[in-house]
Amino acid sequence: MPYATINNLKLYYEIHGEGETIILLHHGFGCTKMWKDMYPAFVKAGYRVVMYDRKGYGRSEKGKDYPEFYVSDRFRDNSAEDLAELKAQLEIGPCHLVGQCEGGVVASDYAARHPHLVRSLVTSSTQCFSNVPMTELNAMKFTKTFAELNSQLKEKFMDWHGGEAEALFNQFRLFGGAYGKDYFDLRNTLRAVACPALVIYPDRSFIFDVEQGVEFYRHLMFGELMVLPDCGHNTYEERPDEYVRAVLDFFGRQKSPSPRRRAQISCAA
Repeated sequence: MPYATINNLKLYYEIHGEGETIILLHHGFGCTKMWKDMYPAFVKAGYRVVMYDRKGYGRSEKGKDYPEFYVSDRFRDNSAEDLAELKAQLEIGPCHLVGQCEGGVVASDYAARHPHLVRSLVTSSTQCFSNVPMTELNAMKFTKTFAELNSQLKEKFMDWHGGEAEALFNQFRLFGGAYGKDYFDLRNTLRAVACPALVIYPDRSFIFDVEQGVEFYRHLMFGELMVLPDCGHNTYEERPDEYVRAVLDFFGRQKSPSPRRRAQISCAA
């Protein structure tokens, strides 16, 4: 299995296919395995897909200080710079970034810092800002501990994170990560994203209101918003075909000779 050593830790990654590169960035509970029903379609469409487990997730190492790191102000900066280092090691130039929920934060941070290295940005179910501290929001939304989850969710999480599953889940559901533990606000970062960007948002997320997607879109220079009706938070799981089709259509529009323009709001049926 391929690993890249970044900041003295091994990060697991996979590469599939050939062509323009798409990097898939998992959400705050996930790992590369969450993309299993989606990445083959991108490969079939002629793209090279790169996926990796961020520090502490999946098959990547977490280091001795991970609990402290997870709630620190360093988490977001380090996540974006880990992506930069992984791209450098794999000699990946300008590429497409696709991030689910917290993965969209990492992708947005990277795109704002390295505009010349991002062809386009796609985010799905990514929060734009919070009205309350994130620890308060998480406590309201994630009420069950690992022990209280149904057997199917437990099995999935153990498959994703192995023996660390229970400890990681109980940490992920309440504290820190890319959204942090205080008030969260991505709007200033989005203003610095210069590439074309697609915001995919479900209208039935149990965590974030669909208005978050509208606010996200409105702060992008060249953005588009697609709302998935009757869809829950995990868009990649509930509507993988529409997700892939939307992304590929978006990529195709970037190859058009027509000039960039301000975004349009659309709704997928």
